[in-house]
Amino acid sequence: MPTSNQDHWTSAKYQSAASFVPQLTTTVLSYLDIRPTDRILDIGCGDGQLTSKIAQAAPEGQVLGLDASHSFIATANQSHSSPNCSYRLQDCTALSASSSDAVGEGSWDKVFSNAALHWILRPPGTRTNVFHEIHRALRPGGFFVFEMGGKGNVAEIHAAFTAALLHAGGLSIQEAREACPWFFPSVEWMRKTLEGAGFELVKCESEYRPTKLNPETADGSGGIEGWLRLMGARFLEAVDGGKREGVLKEVCDVLESVITREEDGSRWIGYVRLRAVARKK
Repeated sequence: MPTSNQDHWTSAKYQSAASFVPQLTTTVLSYLDIRPTDRILDIGCGDGQLTSKIAQAAPEGQVLGLDASHSFIATANQSHSSPNCSYRLQDCTALSASSSDAVGEGSWDKVFSNAALHWILRPPGTRTNVFHEIHRALRPGGFFVFEMGGKGNVAEIHAAFTAALLHAGGLSIQEAREACPWFFPSVEWMRKTLEGAGFELVKCESEYRPTKLNPETADGSGGIEGWLRLMGARFLEAVDGGKREGVLKEVCDVLESVITREEDGSRWIGYVRLRAVARKK
C-alpha cells in the first residue's frame, strides 16, 4: 500500500470499501503455483488475509508479508500470523532500506504481490529500484508473480477525480495529475521493465474485469463513496479541507450514470488487471 505521512488504511475500512479485492485472486494464485516448502515474500500484504491463505498452502515453507501501513500490519500480526507466516512494517519502495535487511539476498523461492504495486510504483524515482530489489531477494530460478492495476484501470474514476479537482478544487491540471495516487502501466512497459531488471518473462497479460462494488452503507464506508474516500484519499488531500466534500460529491455525481446498471441499480467500476510471471535467471 502507499507510503504516506497519513495512514488511511484499516482492515474495517478496506472490508467495507473493497472486500472483493482479495477474493478475486483465483488466476494470480494459480500462477503462483504454491508448493508445500516454498519460501514466499508478499509485497504489499495489506491486512494479511490473502497472505495467510498462501501460508496455509505452504505448511513446510515460510511466508513473510510486508506493508507500509501500521494499521494493516497490526491487524495482520494479531489475526493472521502463524508459525510459518509473519508480517513486517516496510516501505516497499525500498526493500533493503532497514538495519536488519530481513528481506535478504537470494532468500526467497517466490515473490508475490496482489493489488499493491500500483501504489508502490507511484513515485517515478523509485520504480526501477523496486524491480531490482525484488530480483535481488529471489534465489536463482525463483519467480516473481503479481497482479496490479493495468493501463486504463478505473479510468472513469481517474478522469472524474481529475476534473473535480480542477472545477470544485481549484487546482491546475498539473496539480490534479500529481494528486493521483496510482501508477497503472501497460503490458509493454511492464515487459521492458522486468527484462531490464534481469528477469526472464514467462507471462505478462492484461484483463478488463468490470467489478461490482460493495453495497452502500449508512456511514459512507461502502459503495462508491467508501471506495473513493479510501482509494482516492490522496486526491482529496490535494485540496483544502473545506473543499473536499464538494470534490467528492462532484465525483459521485459525475459517476452516477456511468457506473450504475439500469437493470438492478448495482454499481460497477472498470478494473483492468495486469498480471505477470517473471523468473530470475
